[in-house]
Amino acid sequence: MNRPHSELASPHLLLVEDDRLILSSLASGLRRAGYQVTTADSQEDAEAFLAGGVRPDLAILDVHMPDGDGLQLAQRLRELEQIPFIMLSAYSDAPTVDKATAQGALGYLVKPLDVHQLVPSIEAALVRAGELRNLKTTGNQLQNALDTERAVSVAVGITMVQYRLGRDAAFKLLRDSARSQRRKLAEVASDLIRSIETLHGT
Repeated sequence: MNRPHSELASPHLLLVEDDRLILSSLASGLRRAGYQVTTADSQEDAEAFLAGGVRPDLAILDVHMPDGDGLQLAQRLRELEQIPFIMLSAYSDAPTVDKATAQGALGYLVKPLDVHQLVPSIEAALVRAGELRNLKTTGNQLQNALDTERAVSVAVGITMVQYRLGRDAAFKLLRDSARSQRRKLAEVASDLIRSIETLHGT
């Protein structure tokens, strides 16, 4: 099963599976399906790849491995590396599924499975990961806008008190100051707030 032809990029997958036969079979099939694949047969190998700078678009992790719990690796991927992942397991018990979901897994598949079963889950996870990245970016932009608005509002208030001006006049004074310095209004506002905090030792 090939990936959609409309997708020009070839996503990079990190496949972590302790059964080398399954690892080789899935890796070969995924490469034929159009993915770049890095393989690791242990948590230690996967950690080494990450430490060496490998940054896959998606990790596919076996839940149970001899040298560690795949959920531990999942936690690192989520909290430190911010790399999306799906889980593979020979078990479909509810507690394991719940743990994987709690760690942020974008999919949970029960072995044995073949590439034809795996690709749709990979594609769905990649789409979801992209949506989550966009949401995070939008959230950061909104937070920055709120922080900027708050800083300007505080700086206007300070200027009103210092120069005994109305709000409009204080805003105009700050804006004119920013223009004369060829700086952003938010920067001038932040500098003013910092100078007041320094003056008052806060």
